[in-house]
Amino acid sequence: MKALLILNEPPYGNERSYNGLRLAHALKKNAPEAEVTVFLMADAVLCAKAGQKTPEGFYNIEKMVRRVVSSGGRVLLCGTCMDARGLLETELTEGVGRGTMDILAAATLAADKVVVF
Repeated sequence: MKALLILNEPPYGNERSYNGLRLAHALKKNAPEAEVTVFLMADAVLCAKAGQKTPEGFYNIEKMVRRVVSSGGRVLLCGTCMDARGLLETELTEGVGRGTMDILAAATLAADKVVVF
């Protein structure tokens, strides 16, 4: 199975990106052979910013992104959205990459399931 999760919401302020990353990790945990791609767009690109510091007991989106990557999932960011927010590739969490609309289009066409948050 190939799953594509598209996240559009900021890392904090609501729980859509949090829940999308939870689902991505759960998919890899329950079906390790599944190809799971998370594509971050709009304010969701900030989910992959390295060095996030959150209050004790509060979830940390960067750690969740790393968990998806370490379980074999792929996390890509919209390059245009990164540029619009001044987010540089050197500021990203290890293991994530810059993406394009063509990469997103290909992932969408190849996916068996597409979920948008």
